[in-house]
Amino acid sequence: MPRKHAQPEHYELHPQLAADTHPVAAFALSELRLMDDGNYPWLVLVPRVAGARELIDLDAGQRRQLTDEIDHASRLLRDAFTPFKLNVAALGNLVPQLHVHVIARFENDPAWPAPVWGRVAARPYSPEELVERINLLNEVLRA
Repeated sequence: MPRKHAQPEHYELHPQLAADTHPVAAFALSELRLMDDGNYPWLVLVPRVAGARELIDLDAGQRRQLTDEIDHASRLLRDAFTPFKLNVAALGNLVPQLHVHVIARFENDPAWPAPVWGRVAARPYSPEELVERINLLNEVLRA
């Protein structure tokens, strides 16, 4: 018999996601956030659904909406950075709150061709780089 997780009453961003990412925009379902790692153009979508840990915790409409938002984030990275490849993943082993990584990959990036996790130390954005990156993303979003 499946076990149910205790569901919080309202959505709250997991503290680790809050610490590791910066807000970029609000989509219909998800927060669009920038991972604080200048090694890669790396977005994170966090559905604003209380207690969601897995894709199956979303109802059918929410799953469709999240798929559309993954598409939107992927196109944003493609249009802004022209990557060789896009990586999309919803792992959540360390942070159980449902979130989806969308990462622009290049053949010359520090982890290529391996996954980005655990390959090289994160390179946090300087305040100036952060403002520049978020402004660029928002310009492309408005285009």
